[in-house]
Amino acid sequence: WHIQARFGHKQHVIDSLKQWYDDVGDQIGWTKENSRILTGSIGAKESEICSEIETSDIAALNEAWEKLATIEPHKDWSKELEPYSVSGTAYWEVLHVV
Repeated sequence: WHIQARFGHKQHVIDSLKQWYDDVGDQIGWTKENSRILTGSIGAKESEICSEIETSDIAALNEAWEKLATIEPHKDWSKELEPYSVSGTAYWEVLHVV
């Protein structure tokens, strides 16, 4: 999952995402063991924040997304994060390990 932080708010978005993993991610099986947070450095936008999650297959990803939609703290987190992110920049990229 990719998102752009507003200028000056990158660390807030990173800290918020870390807290999200503790509060919400664990409920859908996204833990610190199967995920990581990356940020833009060289050749990428400085404001880029990527949450990378490894799942067993696309069915597991879909199951996690469906459960995520029912978790109220996730909805609250999304609303809290909005002022610190650039609207319209969030997107998913699903890759397959070979």
